[in-house]
This record gives sequence, C-alpha cells and structure tokens, in this order.
Amino acid sequence: MSQVNINKLSFQYDTHGEDIFKDVSFCIDTQWKLGLIGRNGRGKTTFLKLLMGEYEYSGKITSTVKFEYFPIKVDDKNQVALEVIRQSIAPFTIWEKQMEEYLKMPDKMDMYGEILDEFIDNDGYTINGIIEKEVRNMGMDPNILTKNFETLSCGEQTKLLLVGLFLRKNYFLLIDEPTNHLDTEGRESVAKYLASKKGFIVVSHDRAFLDDVIDHVLSINKANIEIQKGNFSTWQFNKDRQDEFEILENEKLQNDIYRLRQTAKQKSNWSYKLEATKKGNGPCDRGFIGHKAAKMMKRAKCIEARQNKAIEAKSKLLKNLDVSEKLDLSISNNKLDEVLEVQNLKINYGEEDIFDDLSFNIKQGERVWLRGKNGCGKSSIIKLLIGEDIPHEGYIKKTDNISYISQETSFLKGSIGDFIIYENVNEQHLKSTLFKLGFDSIQFGKNIEDWSEGQKKKLLIARSLCDKANLYIWDEPLNFIDVISRMQIEEIILSENPTILFVEHDTSFGEKIATKTIAL
Repeated sequence: MSQVNINKLSFQYDTHGEDIFKDVSFCIDTQWKLGLIGRNGRGKTTFLKLLMGEYEYSGKITSTVKFEYFPIKVDDKNQVALEVIRQSIAPFTIWEKQMEEYLKMPDKMDMYGEILDEFIDNDGYTINGIIEKEVRNMGMDPNILTKNFETLSCGEQTKLLLVGLFLRKNYFLLIDEPTNHLDTEGRESVAKYLASKKGFIVVSHDRAFLDDVIDHVLSINKANIEIQKGNFSTWQFNKDRQDEFEILENEKLQNDIYRLRQTAKQKSNWSYKLEATKKGNGPCDRGFIGHKAAKMMKRAKCIEARQNKAIEAKSKLLKNLDVSEKLDLSISNNKLDEVLEVQNLKINYGEEDIFDDLSFNIKQGERVWLRGKNGCGKSSIIKLLIGEDIPHEGYIKKTDNISYISQETSFLKGSIGDFIIYENVNEQHLKSTLFKLGFDSIQFGKNIEDWSEGQKKKLLIARSLCDKANLYIWDEPLNFIDVISRMQIEEIILSENPTILFVEHDTSFGEKIATKTIAL
C-alpha cells in the first residue's frame, strides 16, 4: 500500500490575494476511488494541478506514484484512434522505430536493450489487444479504433482517452469532470468502467455517477478539507447530520451568550450602584460597601470571561456549514394556457433528416425534459426555438417571452458591471443570486473570462432567474455546476413551478423536476 501525503499545504494565486489552501494536511491511499467535491471556486482543479506540480506552493506533497491528469491533451488528433490511444499510454511507435534502427547498428545494442526493456515493461508486444479488450469493457465497439480520432464525438473521445489513461502503469489518476460531454448512456458506461478500477481521484458533480463510482470522498469545505469513507450519498447524509448538530449547538450557544450578557450587565450595574452609596454612614460602612462592590465587580468580570469563552466556542461552530439559501425566481404574471406548440417538425441537415414528424406541446407550469443521445437533435430543437436559422419543416407556435441558457460560456468576457449593463439585468437580484450560489464578493473584482467554468455557468443561471419569462429554455445548464448549487436550483424550480423546457444529462436532477419527458 502506498500513500499520497499532503503536509501543511498552502497556496494562493498572486492575482487573487485570497488563500485557496492554508496549512492543509491529510493522506490519500493510492488504492482508493476518491470523489473530490466542493463548491465551484473552492479549488478542486487547483488541487489537482498542485499534485501535478504545475503551481508553486508551500508545504509538502510526497508520493511513491506519479500523477496523470485528465483530460489528456492530444497533440495530433488527425490519426486513427488506436494510434492516439497508444501514444497516450507510452511512445510505442517511437520505440519500435528506434529498436528497428538500433538493430542495424552493432554499437547501439546497449541502447536497443534499454528501449526493449521499456517496451516489454509497458506490454508493447500485446498492447493493441489490451486496448481492444479495454474498449469492450468501456461498452464500445472495437472497430472505433480504426476511425480517425478527430471525427469521433466528444463523448467517444473522452471514453477512449480514459481507456488509455488506465493502461498507464504506476500512475495515480486525476480525472477532472469526465461527464461534461457525456449523455446519460455515456455516463453509465463510464461509471461502470471506473467502478471496476482503483487508484484515482475523480471530480464530478453528478450525484448518481459518484454513487456508482467512488468508495471515499475528499470534500473541500469552507474551513477545511476532510476525507470520509463511502460514496456521495453517505457523505451527504453525514454532512446533513453534522449541519443539523452545528445549528442546534449554535442556537444553544446564542441563548447562553444572551443569558451571560444579561447577567454580566446586571451584576455590573449592581456593583456600580453599590459603589455609589459609599458616601454615607461613616468610614466603616463605606469600607464594607466598597469591599462588597469590588467583590460583585469581580464576579461580573468572571461572568464576562465565561461569556467570551462561549463566544469563542461559538466561532468554532458553523465553520463548514454551507447554508443553501433559497434562490429567487422572477416568473411572468401572464396567464397562458399553452406556451409552446410544435407540430410535425422535421429538421434537415444536408441530405440527412435528424428526425421526422415530431409533435409536442408545453402548457403553463409544465417542466419538460428533452432527452436523447448526443447527436440526436436536442440542441437543434433548442436553437430553432430561440430563433436561430435552422432548416426545418412543420408548425411552431411559441411565446415571445423566453429566457435561455446556452451550453456555451466562451462568449462571456469583461467585468460583471459590463455584463449587467449589456444584459439590462437587475444588479441587486443578480448579485444576490450569485452570493447564494456560493460566490464571494472578491469574485466580482475579476474579469468574467478569469472565472471558473462553473462560476460562468452560474452567471448564466442567475441571469435567467432574473428574467420574468413565460418559458425558460435551458440547454445543459448544470455542466460544471457544484452539487450544492444543483440542489438549490432544484428547490427553487419545485417551489415556484416555472414553465421549463430543458436538456440535461444529470438523471438525479431530471427525475426530480420533470413533469413530462420527450425522448428523441
């Protein structure tokens, strides 16, 4: 058994000023299947980059294994998939060419032997068969290995690169949000594959995925980092119990502090009043009264010390309590029987029909989940409904008052002030929503392009929640969004009952909020 040891790790970005980590210490067993969770902006990806040695830090990180980060950068995607996977494991093709050359050069036999040892140690003679077997374990047809890697979908590329990652020897793998480009079926196959492996950290905000995959949780909290055995549901159960305990303890402390303050104030007032009576009835009485007043003042000071101790104890509680404040949603007051009607819709790209004769409607208060594999036309329907020029046939009747969240965040640039002016959004409502979604005020001093992907997506969600819309159309709104925020969004939707058409691969979210499903 080997471990990754983190000892007094501290790190901050020079440009940001705030501590990301401060004097953090813990150990990780390299056989664990570890889920890394925490609010957006808490430092999950930063921690993985620190393990990779990409940032300077204070403290120590020691390990007997090497680290590899996912997603892997592919230098040349214009190759057959098999070659891309081979290169992601080890430089097999380069070794083969070198060995072929050195065999012709008697003075290079020592170098030939060294490369041959590396080749054999990495299963070079059987690697193609091993890759094919792993591709089957991932639930894919091995024939995909003969295709040009660049022509594959993002989901297919993700799965193949994960296969290559797990075939690397003596590596502890750092897998950063592998589910973002995967449909529901893809997530299930990756979850099944990862569940059969060990020795990795995975960052994901998909609760069902984490429950299927991990056996330990590493949570980056408000005030510390902690490790627990179990899956996400186990962690959430324990976290809820801890939060309930801290809240109850806090209420008790608040009552104790109030009582101590009142008692200290009362004793202090008595001692001052008693001191004021020292002027009468002779020196003996004045001495007695002064002694009694001093004694009462001492008691008041003792009570004050107890009060300060209680305040100090209180300050140690609630340090990790992520209060999930209820969000606000501005729904249009217009009463419409039907906000969207689609009849006999056909969308055509070139000579290929994505689908034919699609009909559905959405009534006010319905929450409609548009489901299907990647490439089946979900985003095409969304783009058509928000007014993009998509070749189509059929009848569409829709409300004009639509609020839209796109998959993309790359267009977000500039300051939050620029965004507020350009979008003509209520500043107080927008910033209040972002605070409730876990933002710190320091975030508003940074340009939006420097925010994390999760923070950018939260900005789009907050913007949509500010709209008084008849219909909310959300295209994969939860990509990169942390678990706590997902539950807040679920709560406001179930509470306020907006009319929504959404595409989302998080099955926990979809099953909770959908009132109707359209399967493509």
